Amino acid sequence: MDLRELDRQALALIDHLLTGLTPADLGRPTPCEGWDLGDLLRHLISENTAFAEAARNGSASDWDSGRASADPYADYAPSAADVTAAFADDDMPRRAVTVREFGTFPGGVAVGMHFIDSVAHGWDIAMALGKEYEPGEQIVTAAARVAAGIPADPAVRAAGGAFADVVPVGDDAPVMHRTLALLGRSPDWKP
Repeated sequence: MDLRELDRQALALIDHLLTGLTPADLGRPTPCEGWDLGDLLRHLISENTAFAEAARNGSASDWDSGRASADPYADYAPSAADVTAAFADDDMPRRAVTVREFGTFPGGVAVGMHFIDSVAHGWDIAMALGKEYEPGEQIVTAAARVAAGIPADPAVRAAGGAFADVVPVGDDAPVMHRTLALLGRSPDWKP
């Protein structure tokens, strides 16, 4: 399946998780160290907005411009629709896209970067809200492939980087747990 479709599905899972979100939920801790749920939603809005701009124009003017109001769902939903529409362009996977400070990549790689961010942060949101997160086998399998391609070198994962150090888990752990561990998250995280 096209990674753009899996990304759309991952965004739909986040949309579902955010249904019924209240301003009181925004202060909940998340597995993203130093970020409460409000910070995480602002990050997601920023990423969606910037990836959409970069997919259309080759780069984005600001990767940190997202704002979350007292109704973050109302802010999040249009950003998710925008990035989904930008990724849907038939030429997008071949277009050169500059992603943050990471460099310039074929659009298909940029979609993978957005996808893994969406899958990981979907789990973060679910954990913060005490909800189930069940992305389905195709999403989990694709996320595992993308996560396996992220360098595990601690020098690359320096403090403040996109990912924390790889968390050790057993080879018999579920695929989603191994994927989270590759992204520097403890599958056992509790608020």
